[in-house]
Amino acid sequence: MSKNESILRFEKVRFGYAETKPLLDEVDFSVRRGTKTTVMGQNGSGKSTLFKLITGELFPEDGNINVVNGVSIAISRQVIPRDQLDLTVREFFEKSFDHKVYDIDPKIDEILEVVHLDVPRDRIMRSFSGGQQARLLLASALIQNPDLLLLDEPTNNLDKAGIEHLTQFLKEYEKTVIVISHDAGFLNSFTDGVLYLDVFTKKIEQYVGNYFDVREQITARVEKENRKNAQLAKEIQANKEKANFFAMKGGQMRMVAKRMREKAEEMEEEKVDTRKEDKTIRPFTIPSQQNIGGIIHITAFKTYKNGKVFQRKTDVKLGRNQHLQLQGPNGIGKSTLLELIAKNESEGTTIPKDIVIGYYRQDFSTLNFEDTAYESLCEVAPKETEEKIRSIAAGFLLTGNVVHTKIGARSEGQKGLVAFARLVLQKPGLLILDEPTNHINFRHLPVIAEALNKYDGAMIVVSHVPDFVEKIRIDDVLDLEK
Repeated sequence: MSKNESILRFEKVRFGYAETKPLLDEVDFSVRRGTKTTVMGQNGSGKSTLFKLITGELFPEDGNINVVNGVSIAISRQVIPRDQLDLTVREFFEKSFDHKVYDIDPKIDEILEVVHLDVPRDRIMRSFSGGQQARLLLASALIQNPDLLLLDEPTNNLDKAGIEHLTQFLKEYEKTVIVISHDAGFLNSFTDGVLYLDVFTKKIEQYVGNYFDVREQITARVEKENRKNAQLAKEIQANKEKANFFAMKGGQMRMVAKRMREKAEEMEEEKVDTRKEDKTIRPFTIPSQQNIGGIIHITAFKTYKNGKVFQRKTDVKLGRNQHLQLQGPNGIGKSTLLELIAKNESEGTTIPKDIVIGYYRQDFSTLNFEDTAYESLCEVAPKETEEKIRSIAAGFLLTGNVVHTKIGARSEGQKGLVAFARLVLQKPGLLILDEPTNHINFRHLPVIAEALNKYDGAMIVVSHVPDFVEKIRIDDVLDLEK
């Protein structure tokens, strides 16, 4: 097959109507062999659903999805399925294949080198850090050497070296790749086309060009359509006013008025359905707990490298309105330290009694996936009025069906927004944030960064996204590697 032929084609695909919340409406697009395509769209617009339709995990309610015969597909998911967390590394990779693979160890060695990870084959999956799990998820797709590689948020939790390694791999990968990501710099380095899921029209628009070019094309088109609509609206209003004026004159003037109304109606039809810009969450504040006695003092912590544990000493003091950033490569122990501090189980950390800790975990395991978003918010603020809770939820785009659906059924991005809404209601004295940009739509990130920048309690943050951290006031850095 030549490179210009389609490897995948959607024809008039409809999906989501059975749940009364349509995601895709008569969607058409095709993906050519050997191309690198980015999927863009708001949280909850159906990006991960699109991948499930491609892999056959879900089926369209109408229309056709055509994948060329014999094409192998592999997907790198955002999170390790809960029923696979207790598998060993070897068992996890064996599960990547739908057939028995003999002598799999050399293949595992080879693919772990690609993702820059050296780990024992008998280690349990849940024991790895978020960054290491991200690399293992990626490796489980790459080991299959698929014709069509689907990557769902592959840079989440990856440190700088991990992202550079993945970028280089994708540039050299000769097969077809479709990727969902919010990391603009990463996407721009290899993308040659974009599929844009419009959450309002339920259509998918296809663009050619690198990521930055396409973003500009979309913005320019929306601005042009808005200008055209504004001009038409002005003319329509003028015609209606003239029509009313002539209608009141009576006689022959009524015919003139009728023609003017008809002209106004024709203009109404000319108005272009412009994309309403993707909604952004409302600016918000995380109120801090008042009257905290004492300071947080970190004197020791553990780091991990090549299966060995190292005891480290430090002297970091954190009081009210002080922001600390934890740094270090994937797997060194940043998330472990944050979890111990959040549970007040870190032997090297003293925390004031009665302090309220707000903890944003990268895997959202502080959320009960069986709760609805509304129940989850009520849990942290039992004394708040329903009106206040609904208002805060709405600020994070948690309205309508979303607020009354189980958290486990929502997209990863929407889970993140639930977690932030809980922090607002919790009013913590100590805010702990582990990779708070993961899965979040790029439009929301400046709003979140501004809220964290203004937070006046004590804060500890881990993030591998430099653009995001630059927007937040950081008073001290604890580098676990040094």
